Amino acid sequence: MIVRKISDLDDTEFDIQTPNWRSKRIILARDKVGFSLHETTLYAGTENEFWYANHIEAVFIVEGEGTITDLGTGETHELAPGSMYLLNEHDKHVVRPRTQIRTVCVFNPPVTGREVHDENGVYPLVVED
Repeated sequence: MIVRKISDLDDTEFDIQTPNWRSKRIILARDKVGFSLHETTLYAGTENEFWYANHIEAVFIVEGEGTITDLGTGETHELAPGSMYLLNEHDKHVVRPRTQIRTVCVFNPPVTGREVHDENGVYPLVVED
């Protein structure tokens, strides 16, 4: 059994902070459970373009409001607490928080925590030894 507190991750290697968002990596590939789990906060007024070409991501909105736009179709959806989006086709997308948005995210395959978004917003596929 693994038990972790999000507050224990603050300002550690598991707490990734950028000007637009903050992601606390709760479960990673090294835990060997087949997925990774993150709490991610996106800051109000930012524009966040992502493309997970190597991962499937499910995102559950815990708090905050904004929109997500599918860059392939141009379709925009409202985000609010209780909303979920699943990037099941490696969808290129933009998230625009009107207020701070806090989410819980699951990635498959799991991320290692060493990934960095490239110029296209893509995480490389990094595997644990």
